[in-house]
Amino acid sequence: MTSYDIENWFTYDEPTPEQAEKYQVLRYKAKDLADLIVALVPDCPDKSAALRLLRESLMVANAGIAWKSR
Repeated sequence: MTSYDIENWFTYDEPTPEQAEKYQVLRYKAKDLADLIVALVPDCPDKSAALRLLRESLMVANAGIAWKSR
């Protein structure tokens, strides 16, 4: 890791309108999938894992939108 990486990871940057729109679309679609998982998958550890990994996937996708090129 470089000092640039640390600075980039821990600095808040206000999203642009374009980024905010992309975040919103991803959240809506992820919520739709989460609702399907809740409705279709019986309560079990795999259901919990699916929801946790979906949440993680959304966070990583958001980080990709926010990522600044060097």
